[in-house]
Amino acid sequence: MATTTLDLGCGPNPQNPYNADEVYGLDIRQLDNPRIRSADLFVQPIPGPDCEFDFITAFHFIEHLPRVLYVDGRTIFPFVRLMSEVYRKLKPGGIFMSATPNFPHPQAWQDPTHVNIITAETFPVYFAGPDPTARIYGFSGGFEMVKQEQRAHVLFSELRRPLTS
Repeated sequence: MATTTLDLGCGPNPQNPYNADEVYGLDIRQLDNPRIRSADLFVQPIPGPDCEFDFITAFHFIEHLPRVLYVDGRTIFPFVRLMSEVYRKLKPGGIFMSATPNFPHPQAWQDPTHVNIITAETFPVYFAGPDPTARIYGFSGGFEMVKQEQRAHVLFSELRRPLTS
């Protein structure tokens, strides 16, 4: 059976670190590529059906998502909402991988569009385990933490959607 990957914030060239058979991307821009969908993940869901991908990746994307937005008197948590969407879109057993500059490295802060600063505790505490803390903000998943690795100023985090949810 063919494996599929979705690269969030991919620009014109979706990455495929897991060597999936089919590679798709998602970007805020409309790009002239049938394998790249368009959506503004600050306020829109990831398009398409549930349980669609074996892998979802986010290279230098998560840090650009606002943590909180106030829209028409409502409080929206775009980062938490995105993590629920990633959970929804992954097949059971699917892997999400994020690579982002992280605290305390200056690269996490120096770009003025970095508004969502990640620490080594963000994914394991807020999005993994039997009772992830982000549930208080509307997170609807529950990942298993696979591994985290610091490479220079970039934190690589891998989470798995459990086989049974």
